[in-house]
Amino acid sequence: MDSLAKGWFSEVNDFWPGQAMSLQVDGEVLFHEKSDFQDVLVFKSKAYGMTLVLDNAIQITEKDECAYQEMMAHLPLFAHPNPKKVLVVGGGDGGVLREIAKHPGIEEIHLCEIDKMVVEASKKYLPTISVGFNDPRVKVHIRDGFEFMKDHKNEFDVIITDSSDPDGPASTLFGEAYFQLTKEALTENGILCTQAESIWLHLDLIEKMMTFIRRVYPSVTYSITQIPTYPSGTIGFFIATKNGGAVEKPVRQPEAALLDKCQYYSVDMHEKAFVLPAFAARKLQQKL
Repeated sequence: MDSLAKGWFSEVNDFWPGQAMSLQVDGEVLFHEKSDFQDVLVFKSKAYGMTLVLDNAIQITEKDECAYQEMMAHLPLFAHPNPKKVLVVGGGDGGVLREIAKHPGIEEIHLCEIDKMVVEASKKYLPTISVGFNDPRVKVHIRDGFEFMKDHKNEFDVIITDSSDPDGPASTLFGEAYFQLTKEALTENGILCTQAESIWLHLDLIEKMMTFIRRVYPSVTYSITQIPTYPSGTIGFFIATKNGGAVEKPVRQPEAALLDKCQYYSVDMHEKAFVLPAFAARKLQQKL
């Protein structure tokens, strides 16, 4: 527990060298164990509430998780005309499930998570986030997402890859072979949304990934959301469409009842998420 000293957690990580987010711990560490795949840590932060950390990288805090979970779920779902069957790869905290469940037209929600300990810890310590597991449409598969995808062809309307960073158990979810599998698993009008790191820290990696995703999908766009406890305060998503359709505007009007339950997502936020700073837009060859 080298990252915990004098009541503070510091997110020292080689994936963002030279900087570290620090949070003051409120009381004792609630959970800290090593699973078969990674180090799992849960504590209450004085500023951001309950916090989940995997391999010394903050995954979720109660205060700002809405900026990630809502955008990751609603950007692809409202860009699809009629999603019925959705797959989440990763996302063992249940937050993306919670957001998907706000769409009454969806009939099946599948989650494939490699690490059972993440699911169990989230259910015990993050109840406002893991509530997504309680929806009767949810089916949980504890297995490797890369291997799971091989067994499912032309099946899902939307696939959401809610992964950790590519230097741990999620490494296979950042390669071209995985994106080819997602395309094969999507239905004809299917949409993929996947966690895509930070333009301030990982722009070369994002450009590399964008290049090979464009070889697989006829259309891929990069979007961003602002979340203070992620490195540099910004994280992005690749959103790719199997039919080449655009995703920058909702194709379905979000219901008022759903929007009332959102703290971050709105139609305006949907459209503005694809507006990138000039340096990133140029690098990714995305419209300024």
